[in-house]
Parts: sequence; C-alpha cells; structure tokens
Amino acid sequence: MPGEDLERGGGTKNRGNNSNPTSSRVIADSESQWTSWLIPMFVIANIAVFIVLMYINNCPKNNLGFEGKCVARFLGRFSFEPLRENPLFGPSSPTLEKLGALEWVKVVHKHQAWRLVTCMWLHAGIIHLLANMLSLIFIGIRLEQQFGFVRIGLIYLLSGFGGSILSSLFIRNNISVGASGALFGLLGAMLSELITNWTIYSNKAAALLTLLVIIVINLGIGILPRVDNFAHIGGFLTGVLVGFILLPRPQFGWLEQRHLPAGVHLKSKYKAYQYVLWIVSLILLIAGFTVALVMLFRGENGNDRCNWCHYLSCVPTSRWKCDDI
Repeated sequence: MPGEDLERGGGTKNRGNNSNPTSSRVIADSESQWTSWLIPMFVIANIAVFIVLMYINNCPKNNLGFEGKCVARFLGRFSFEPLRENPLFGPSSPTLEKLGALEWVKVVHKHQAWRLVTCMWLHAGIIHLLANMLSLIFIGIRLEQQFGFVRIGLIYLLSGFGGSILSSLFIRNNISVGASGALFGLLGAMLSELITNWTIYSNKAAALLTLLVIIVINLGIGILPRVDNFAHIGGFLTGVLVGFILLPRPQFGWLEQRHLPAGVHLKSKYKAYQYVLWIVSLILLIAGFTVALVMLFRGENGNDRCNWCHYLSCVPTSRWKCDDI
C-alpha cells in the first residue's frame, strides 16, 4: 500500500543518536508535540463530498435510460450507476462534470480554472474513494505528526494542484477526478525528506529502497488504461520539490547546542546541502508552475512537445487501447 510506514520493515528511523540520549529526547519531544487533525479532516471532507455527489446524482431519477438497473437500489437516490457505465460504484460522468471534474475544454476555453482544485475533492466511485482515503490515512497522519498540519497541508494542496495542471496539459479527451495527485505528492515529500535529512536515518539504504519500491509500484499501476498517471507524476514531482523546501530537519549538532553555555556553538542549524536543495527546489517549483500554467492557458497540448509522454499514462497492449489522451 502506498502509505506503508518506513519506520517498520527495515526503514527504521533513528530518532536520536544511540550514543547521545539528549539528542534522542529532543527529537522525540519535538515530534510528539503535533497531533494529527488536518488529515482526518481531509478524509471527512472527501467522504462528505462523495455523499453530496451521490445525493445529487440520484441514479433512479436521472438515469432513465437504465431504469431499474441502478446498483444497490435499496440506497434510494444514493444508489450507484450501472456497472457498465461506472464500474467503480459511483455517480455518472455528467454529475462529476457538473460538480467540478477536471476537463481541459472547460478549464481553458470556458475559464473554469477552479476545476484544477475542485477535481481533487471528487471521486469516481466508492472503490476509488476508499483506496485513496486509506492511503491518505497511512501516509498523511504520520507525516502530520512529525511536521505539523501547516507544512503537510501545503504539500497536499500544492501537489494536488500540480497534478491537475500536468493532467490538463496532456489529457484532452477525458475528465479526471481524485486525490491521487495529492497522495503522490506526500510520497514525493517522503522521498525528499529522507534525502534532505539523510544523516539522521539509520539503515539508510533499506529505507530508500523501500520507499522507491512503493513509488515505482504505484506509478507502474498508472500505465493501465483509465488511470490518470499524469496527475500522479505531477503531484509526485511537486511533492518532492515542496518536501525539500518545507521538511528539512535541524541536525543533531544544532540540537545539542541548546544545552551548551551561551556563546558556545557546535554546528549550524542546517547543513549546506540542505540550503542548496532548498534554493534549487524553490526555483524549480516557481519556474515549473509558471511555465505549465502559461502553456495550459495558451491552449498548448503537452503531447505536441513530447511525442512519447503519452506512454507515461497508458501503454497499449493486445488487451487494451489508449484512446483517452
């Protein structure tokens, strides 16, 4: 699962130097002060939006062409669309479009840029919703406990926005919904956090390998048809950059100096490489968003600039075609 905790299974994080209990106590105290409430609120908000979505969808009334074939009709107006229309047990495509699904034509030509944000709160079905919310709980709660709601909230929202932009640049013939871009942003932030705080991890290789395997598997699933891997990739890249900016930790030398006499210093708060990563990531993030948004609202098609990029979202085989780009 995307949110497998790296503090289990070989990726144990060293919360302090074994030879220095003072540093261990400071790190532990620093991390224990945060209570996760924003991620649970995001989960509740996504579930609430899905309930409203199904209420408005009202399959028995609106899907007149398939009268009597709504799934779970005992739910009344909350019943699901016929499986041949939506196999994920959810609403119809017109309902998703009405409530803010990402659609290139409406974003660019009808000036509905708000869809770049609203789409990340919509889900195509209950299966889609459960998969994303379980992943959000596993990934997000631990990150919020370690870094607080402000930083993790910013990573989540910016990553979802970045995923929507990249999706709009490359997908023209289909709508897109879901929190996957934001979730992949949290995965990307976990990777950059591991890199920028490299010195305070034990079993570094195991932690890095575990995280990379999780990322590769989830991105690999994205090459299947009907999965918007561009949102995944855009969210992941945004999360990596924002993670370098927001998630560097002070090194142990700086923590130790809190307990030294005044005027005595061991090391600077952050390492030089952390400052370099911070500056480079900030420049790339601003430049990336600026260029992508300019291209999007000029109506440019990302596939014209990159002839092979469509394979990142769908690889055609003898069993399926890729007609949604």
